[in-house]
Amino acid sequence: MGTAEVQGKLWGRDPQAWARYQEAQMRPLYDAAFGALKPLAGRALLDAGCGAGLAVRLAADCGAVVSGLDACVPLLEVARSRTPDADLRAGEIQALPYGDASFDVVTAFNSIQYAADPAAAVGQLALVCHPGGTVAIGVWGDPARCETEALFARLRSLAPPPPGTPAPLGISDAGVVESLLEKAGLAVTGGEEVPASFSYADHEQAWTAHVSAGPLQKVIEIAGADAVRQVMHDVLEADRKPDGQLRQDNVFRYVLAVK
Repeated sequence: MGTAEVQGKLWGRDPQAWARYQEAQMRPLYDAAFGALKPLAGRALLDAGCGAGLAVRLAADCGAVVSGLDACVPLLEVARSRTPDADLRAGEIQALPYGDASFDVVTAFNSIQYAADPAAAVGQLALVCHPGGTVAIGVWGDPARCETEALFARLRSLAPPPPGTPAPLGISDAGVVESLLEKAGLAVTGGEEVPASFSYADHEQAWTAHVSAGPLQKVIEIAGADAVRQVMHDVLEADRKPDGQLRQDNVFRYVLAVK
């Protein structure tokens, strides 16, 4: 079973919840990256691992001619409802279904780490970007500064993943993304850290949001929903802010590279 088939099944359980509660909280990362990539008007842009299509929509609003690829068909259906004119395809990030040098800009937000071979995936991003174009990769930032990593760590102890299993912060260590880009023949030109907090009205909303994500579904398959729900409750309570908010403060970052 290929990467796309595995990840597509894990991420397709509740696409509307993902789009409403979790993907929306990633907007600061998208806005910052697109701000650095402007002007986008008239430029061909591919978002690889586009999910429910928020980044595709934002790029289109900046005037880009947008395309998107994702492993999860239900998430792509949400993306199509947001940007009907976009060229959106289901496929494998390690085997992009586009010709060489097809795009001026190629983005990949929190998707490279879920590839079985992140280096091969970045190589594909470089291949479909034309000479002089830009590849932008967005990932979680320093794990020590991401409060949600405490949840991921507890979940790993609850259901230890097999060696080599993709993880949300799997390529977040300093220099990893830059090295992948350079090995793909790209020249790193910049990047930025972006704070993004995950906030929830209550524990039920937090549960709905988190279990719409692929990694949580895998843990539930192994450990059961009750055990996962209790871990999530305990971690979020530990992070409850003085004003009463259920909020986890995180840091994301993007890296830019030119072909």
